[in-house]
Amino acid sequence: MVSFSAAAADHPGDDWPQWRGPLGTGVAPKATPPTEWSETKNVRWKSVIPGFGTSTPIVWKDRIYLLTAMPADLPETDTAAESRPPAAPAPTGGGAQVVEKPSKPYRFQVVALDRQTGQIAWRRTVVEEIPHEGHHKDHGFASSSPVTDGNWLIASFGSRGVYGLDLNGQVKWEKRLGRMLTRNAFGEGASPAVYGDVVVIPWDHEGEDFVVALDKKSGKELWRQARSEPTSWSTPMVVERPGRTEVIVSSTGRIRSYELATGKQLWECGGMTVNVIPTPVVDDTTAYLLSGFRGAAILAIQLGRDGDLTDTDAIRWKHGKSAPYVPSPLLYDGALYFLSGNNAMLSRFATADGRADYEAERLEGIFGVYGSPVGAAGRVYVVGRDGKTAVLRHGPKLEVLAVNTLDDRFDASPAVVGRELLLRGHRHLYSLAVE
Repeated sequence: MVSFSAAAADHPGDDWPQWRGPLGTGVAPKATPPTEWSETKNVRWKSVIPGFGTSTPIVWKDRIYLLTAMPADLPETDTAAESRPPAAPAPTGGGAQVVEKPSKPYRFQVVALDRQTGQIAWRRTVVEEIPHEGHHKDHGFASSSPVTDGNWLIASFGSRGVYGLDLNGQVKWEKRLGRMLTRNAFGEGASPAVYGDVVVIPWDHEGEDFVVALDKKSGKELWRQARSEPTSWSTPMVVERPGRTEVIVSSTGRIRSYELATGKQLWECGGMTVNVIPTPVVDDTTAYLLSGFRGAAILAIQLGRDGDLTDTDAIRWKHGKSAPYVPSPLLYDGALYFLSGNNAMLSRFATADGRADYEAERLEGIFGVYGSPVGAAGRVYVVGRDGKTAVLRHGPKLEVLAVNTLDDRFDASPAVVGRELLLRGHRHLYSLAVE
């Protein structure tokens, strides 16, 4: 069994409690989202989201939760365009990749919306302060997704703190872990992992690195394991198997797995590229690790092994092309779907042996992808940055069922629950369903 959240594991598919869904694979096993939509078709509601953020919303019962950030001197209703600091001057020979460090405070907020209407049920400013550095021009100060087990809501703003809230928005604890100094001031983005009573936070940056476990109910530090890594943005994956529960953290230097209860390192493996962002996905026997910046790496690593697994028979198969840079993979019924770089070029590999059903096939009409693909009802959904979403049949042949367009830009990954597809744009949150 694989899960971030023990509560979610009791009834997988009824909710979307973390950014890669109830199984941590990108699959909503019970959902039936629509195949077609537009601004005038199958939109249940469309709500303006205050501030700006690129993290995925999560869903528990009748509430949707997300994170956002906005300048403290702006009205609460201001949205994306007003909520981001200006771009830094373009360097010689290239375009600007970062925005300037703000000079004024920002409000960092957790927002809850009513799932039926899209109206804001509550919003909580957990901290107000001036960020110590800027971020990449394509995201912001709220790139981490929250996670819930149905009782606790865990929200990480990284250098601005990790917070434990109840589902009514009351902050019960706060934990400060220091200031991240990210590569090229690209900003922070890894989400917390929650399993049982343990919250796991990765802290890989240009300073002192570690992975830390906190008590979910108090924020008390349970253990901390020192690491040596450049900045990485990958969210940990918690794996429960007979005899042990471990947490896998993918990074540039080494993939490492730690015993969840103690923080003891169990195994490690080299082989990723630099700037690791995709989150691992796991089935009953194997962990799949991908990275695709300045190279490409896909590793299928057998679970249950210990020690240094680099170049050993624990590597069930590997591939050196077409790996994603930002989007995480989708693991769906023995198939691994992934994008090439940040491009709308999709691959489907068999998890058993790494055989390619198809590789780096272009999705016509989609240009640029940051969000991770999701799967539901025998379909695969790939959301482009320009507002277009390709819906494909889940199968060994590339078959596009529809390409749908909305009037927004999308960098967050979709959430799928019940009959809804939730898409968070730069300005709006959409609930899409067949009425």
